[in-house]
Amino acid sequence: MTSVDATNARRPLSLVERRVLGVLVEKQKTTDTYPLSLNALTVGCNQKSNRHPVLDLREDQVEETLEGLRRDGFVTQVIGGRVDKWKHRLYEAWGVSGVELAILAELLLRGPQTEGELRGHTSRMEPIADLETLRSHLNALAQRGLVVYLTELGRRGTIVTHGFHDPAELEHIRSRQPALPEELPPPPPSDLHASALGELRAAVDQMRLELDQLRSQVQRILTELGLNSRES
Repeated sequence: MTSVDATNARRPLSLVERRVLGVLVEKQKTTDTYPLSLNALTVGCNQKSNRHPVLDLREDQVEETLEGLRRDGFVTQVIGGRVDKWKHRLYEAWGVSGVELAILAELLLRGPQTEGELRGHTSRMEPIADLETLRSHLNALAQRGLVVYLTELGRRGTIVTHGFHDPAELEHIRSRQPALPEELPPPPPSDLHASALGELRAAVDQMRLELDQLRSQVQRILTELGLNSRES
């Protein structure tokens, strides 16, 4: 069995390599038919749901990709039974937990995503309680270069991707991300105080006006009744 060199484990992956590895992780976590035959793996690579972009790979393309991944220690072949099968070795290659591997698999299968999208997609393989939990995993992966933030960290709508793009591709992807809207800071306390004070003064002035009107109405009624405030 080929071991994985630490440097090689972080090398850029081609689109087909990403798809093959993503499918192997996905099927391991969501089906009971893992490891996968070459045919089953090819079908999974060309699946239309949970994939971006949708591909149309041939078995010989997938097989050639598997051979390259096997040489580098990312996958291993299971020989026996009617057909040979394949399984990944990414826990050893990347030194990740089950949740972290599910996060990486979703990024390999779909590409860049917002944190909210990623949490929803990953939860079909591994449950993630909330965004804060996801962010703790993303931060750990980012520190090791396995995840890359494409937009500002900690903002609503932050977009992330996996760390297996080559530099030119990553720069192209980063340049296509929309700028997040500016978040306006809250007004300083002095402005809030001035605004509240102005509203209070306006309310007092209105109450004074209504009181004067009420006094005038009472005086008019007393006059009509032949009374006045002095006599009473």
